[in-house]
Amino acid sequence: MALDSLSIIIPAYNEEQRLPATLDRILEYLDGARRSFVEILVVDDGSKDGTAEVVRRYQAHSPAIRLLSNPGNRGKGYAVRHGMLEAKGEWRLFTDSDLSAPIEEIEKLEKAAREQNAVVTFGSRALDRSLVSVHQPRARELSGRLFNVVMRLVTGLPHRDTQCGFKLFHRSAAGKIFRLQQLDGFGFDVEDLFIAWRQGLKAVEVPVRWANVEGTRVSTLSGLRAFTDLLLVRWNQLRGLYR
Repeated sequence: MALDSLSIIIPAYNEEQRLPATLDRILEYLDGARRSFVEILVVDDGSKDGTAEVVRRYQAHSPAIRLLSNPGNRGKGYAVRHGMLEAKGEWRLFTDSDLSAPIEEIEKLEKAAREQNAVVTFGSRALDRSLVSVHQPRARELSGRLFNVVMRLVTGLPHRDTQCGFKLFHRSAAGKIFRLQQLDGFGFDVEDLFIAWRQGLKAVEVPVRWANVEGTRVSTLSGLRAFTDLLLVRWNQLRGLYR
């Protein structure tokens, strides 16, 4: 049984080309789901292409779709926080705009939330690698595994994959976590899970199907910044910012 009230947040930066297929797929999926409330929030992170216009065209025919605009290009973490705090659903999923984790995988997150009484459930590529149908380039995949090792050492979190862009939050958890989030870049995933841990919120990692999609927005510089963000998470904790 699907969770009754759902918001889907899609951070988008220059996604004019990929967004129509993503919105079509999500709308098709939601059309067959029995929920009392659904909305799709596309958060435009200062795109320089026609991303916002694509969303406006869809809004004309799909009232469930809302466009949120960031004040310039602020980063994926900022976009996700913006969407989470503006969302109205009892449960709030953020998914990458390329749907590298198919939207149907939300059912696994919902099932884990119900059965394990969790307020945060999140997709993982590491718990069952057989579910990864298209892998990232070898160098990026190895970098991701190294990042996870460093992340676990620095933060103490036990999770195997914090960076999969497919995470579900209950309204109560989203309100606590995203108001405390400090990072706007790619380190925000770790920060959010770290805040959940510090706040005593139950978070469950769930294996999901995943396929790499070409056209990643993660640059080498962004990847390196994610490592330094781990130290910022610890520093922010010492400063008492996650209380």
